[in-house]
Amino acid sequence: MLLKSLVIIGAITGLTLGAIGTSVPRFFPNLFTTDRMVIGEMHKVLIPYFIALMVTPATHSLEGTLLAGRDLRFLSLSMGGCFCLGGLLLLLICSRGSGLPGCWWALTGFQWARFSLALQRLISPSGLLYNEDFYQPGYIKAEAT
Repeated sequence: MLLKSLVIIGAITGLTLGAIGTSVPRFFPNLFTTDRMVIGEMHKVLIPYFIALMVTPATHSLEGTLLAGRDLRFLSLSMGGCFCLGGLLLLLICSRGSGLPGCWWALTGFQWARFSLALQRLISPSGLLYNEDFYQPGYIKAEAT
């Protein structure tokens, strides 16, 4: 139940951040620069920027849950895999001359891959939420030192 609430709060926060984050460069680009070419490039990446920003808070909620459950092996493997595959994708995109929008789409894919992997891990039957060992009194009872 708590995880569901965290994901909903993350989704609402992500949509809010995405809307604000894309509105500022869209409607007030002169806050950053007066160069028309830079403003044009900023406008080209608004959609992938919004999509990447939208999923980030929910991803942090899921990964925080995995951290709280001490699923560090999965987190390190998934993050390492996402980082390596994202880097390779970025190299491929840059070698094909896709420019700045291609780089932002690669970042979007990276963020959504992290979200998907963490969500799949948590809701799978072998995941943290279905692990009976996690609910042992030693995990629940914490003592102050």
